[in-house]
Amino acid sequence: MEVVPSGETSDFLSSDPSVTLSAPRTQQGVKMKIAVIGQSLFGQEVYKELRKDGHTIVGVFTIPDKDGKADLLATEAEKDGVAVFKFPRWRVKGQAIPEVVAQYKATGAELNVLPFCSQFIPMEVIDHPKHGSIIYHPSLLPRHRGASAINWTLIHGDKKGGFTVFWADDGLDTGPILLQRECDVEPNDTVNTIYKRFLFPEGVKGTVEAVRLIAEGRAPRIIQPQEGATYECIQKKDNSKIDWNQSAEALHNWIRGNDKVPGAWAEVDGQKVTFYGSSLVDNGTAAKGQPLEIPGASRPGIVTKAGLVLFGNDGKALLVKNLQFEDGKMIAAAQYFSSGSSAAVELTEEEKTFAEQMRAVWQSILTNVSQIEDSTDFFKSGAASMDVVRLVEEVKLQASNCQLQNEDVYMNTTFQDFIQLCVRKLRGEDDEEELIVDYVEKNVNNMTIKMPHQLFVNGEFIDAEGGKTYKTINPTDGTAICDVSLAQISDVDKAVAAAKEAFEEGEWGKMNPRDRGRLIYKLADLMEEHQEELATIEAIDSGAVYTLALKTHVGMSIQTFRYFAGWCDKIQGSTIPINQARPNRNLTFTKKEPIGVCAIVIPWNYPLMMLAWKTAACLAAGNTVVLKPAQVTPLTALKFAELAARAGLPKGVINILPGSGALVGQRLSDHPDVRKLGFTGSTEIGKHIMKSCAVSNVKKVSLELGGKSPLIIFSDCDMDKAVRMGMSSVFFNKGENCIAAGRLFVEDAIHDQFVKKVVEEVKKMKIGDPLDRSTDHGPQNHKAHLDKLVEYCQAGVKEGATLVCGGKQVQRPGFFFDPTVFTDVQDHMYIAKEESFGPIMIISKFKSDEVDDVLRRANATEYGLASGVFTRDISKALYVSERLNAGTVFVNTYNKTDVAAPFGGFKQSGFGKDLGKKE
Repeated sequence: MEVVPSGETSDFLSSDPSVTLSAPRTQQGVKMKIAVIGQSLFGQEVYKELRKDGHTIVGVFTIPDKDGKADLLATEAEKDGVAVFKFPRWRVKGQAIPEVVAQYKATGAELNVLPFCSQFIPMEVIDHPKHGSIIYHPSLLPRHRGASAINWTLIHGDKKGGFTVFWADDGLDTGPILLQRECDVEPNDTVNTIYKRFLFPEGVKGTVEAVRLIAEGRAPRIIQPQEGATYECIQKKDNSKIDWNQSAEALHNWIRGNDKVPGAWAEVDGQKVTFYGSSLVDNGTAAKGQPLEIPGASRPGIVTKAGLVLFGNDGKALLVKNLQFEDGKMIAAAQYFSSGSSAAVELTEEEKTFAEQMRAVWQSILTNVSQIEDSTDFFKSGAASMDVVRLVEEVKLQASNCQLQNEDVYMNTTFQDFIQLCVRKLRGEDDEEELIVDYVEKNVNNMTIKMPHQLFVNGEFIDAEGGKTYKTINPTDGTAICDVSLAQISDVDKAVAAAKEAFEEGEWGKMNPRDRGRLIYKLADLMEEHQEELATIEAIDSGAVYTLALKTHVGMSIQTFRYFAGWCDKIQGSTIPINQARPNRNLTFTKKEPIGVCAIVIPWNYPLMMLAWKTAACLAAGNTVVLKPAQVTPLTALKFAELAARAGLPKGVINILPGSGALVGQRLSDHPDVRKLGFTGSTEIGKHIMKSCAVSNVKKVSLELGGKSPLIIFSDCDMDKAVRMGMSSVFFNKGENCIAAGRLFVEDAIHDQFVKKVVEEVKKMKIGDPLDRSTDHGPQNHKAHLDKLVEYCQAGVKEGATLVCGGKQVQRPGFFFDPTVFTDVQDHMYIAKEESFGPIMIISKFKSDEVDDVLRRANATEYGLASGVFTRDISKALYVSERLNAGTVFVNTYNKTDVAAPFGGFKQSGFGKDLGKKE
């Protein structure tokens, strides 16, 4: 049997005896007279697409009006002036009704198309047209024949699903296959999700494509094999009761296979309760909550903050999000024991006006109801799923900051409950799903810090695939802080999918820019509330001195989010005069739009600040983010994720994946759904990332890479300031600073004096615990980096540079390294050319009359991130700064970055800018 592969159409060869071409063969492009027999939004969309293809719809045969409301297919056809027939039935006692058949035959249809039809159509109608009849069926026939095909695809746990367009015969879904399309079934798919993602949009396209093949005379007739054929009964409420004597996976499949219609149910506390929103969970036995006895279950369920945990007879667990009672009331499963406890809020005059606007909307939807009372039930009054979509959209039109989900309507079915929900959302008082965090708690720095340690994906903290973890180390003493989840490739794919969905389908992508800015401001406020905790986590995880972490690592991060929050509603395009403007008044304008999913890979020297520099701009522009923190410093990024969730950023907007660069970073570089990648790190890795981004999908890239920043100190400088700032340029943040002065050029007239003063100050520096407020110099970030610094200094000594002080590990627990000073460094030496990324000052002399020569030496590097000059001569300062090849030139200062000033480098220090206004 030959079948058209998913996403393709092809000619079929007649060499297979089970394949024949439909006859008679028509000329390519011939348009046909078509009768559309069916109903629903699916039927409406097929009808519209067939008309677009140029076919003539000679009649639409659909169901009678329900509660005074016409079916969507009928409404669309009547608008176009197409004949619409609403027969209650086509047959009586198995015999076709002659009058009905006569009215059908009078249309002169050449083909019947049944996109979704709930009525029995007699064979006198099926066989009448020249080209016969084709039917859309939502399964891969011959599997799952029958009316509940989608349900059974999920109930059986099929890994593949799809649809079939087949030629109707006198059997039940047994006719020859014309076309099939296949899709993957996701582990937590429901009838609704697989229908919306694939069966509906691709089904419409597939049905129209089938008609096109018939018109071109290329439509196959593939006899259905008997092998693998199944037929299952129609799923109704009375046969969807849950059998608890099954595995957790089987229970999950049963619940999701009946979600939303008809709904899997069980008896709980003496009443029928229907279960919705099932997903499998890894460790249900560790769930904390209140037990709920369920008759027949292998053990009691547990009502947790995340929902209702249920157990199969294999001891494994699943989680159910929502429950519905016999009276139609739906609640979040987490609220089972408190569902009746919330008191009604009293409406303000403005809110009463909104309520009346909503009452008018309900009236326009429920046309069969004479008056909308507070007790009017949306669904008991005849509303259907499409009415839910309309109601949600109507609310957005009336109040853009009231973002409802379809689920909200199902859980608040009466008008009074619906208004209460809307008002609470408008006030920001609605009960958000509580964030569940498995904290690691430590009493340190006179406070209790609470640290998330799992991956953060789609608004939830989750374990990595396979439960893989690693230990993050405190550089102060070399001990483990905690186990952290180690992301795998599948976790990256989950995070990117969540970010993509949040961007394309979620409320983030639809949000007003000003509202987006409000959320980012709220995030900055929460970071400020937790600034001492964030700084403490940064100190123990990265070795940053606490006071510096508080001011710079955390303080500048907060400033960055506030700065970019202000940009959200100021991202504007432009209008452009064009030669072709007249006589037709043509207009050209540009519009700046978000890119989509942005991947961010950050280093370990400023874990939170690097996150802020890159993430804030992405969010302000409306993008979503998947961020990989450095493997050795993941904890502030995970704490940030918690705060972002508590600030109200929607699920999927921010995703944090601790893990290795070779695995997580590489997958982000290669992933086809990532549209931009921002990276800060080494030049070597930056080149590799740039190549991967180009080969994968030509994604945009911004790179902030290595540096060997020169600092030129002239003899006419302010000596005390030059010494103070020169030390800061090297020893700031233990030298783990991308713009650190990698080489100092000191004019020979003051060289010895400068070195003497520097050494005196170095000896005053206190090396010790970063949480001690008097500490000047904390531990290096991790052991491997410490070892490289030792090797770096050994290379300098071996090549003949003078080691004035330092150059060795401090003899104490942890990863401490002595602040180091080298002099007599010649241009050819390794330490003159390569970055140490540590507290190592490299000093070279230059003569007073060799300004151009020292500029040549300063620029003789492939890097160009930063530079500096100290002189009292403004002309000299301007002359030197104009000729230094670096993204930033500091004059009589150093390390003075600001959120409003663009930051980035030249040459092999990368390209693209962080911070500042983006043109």
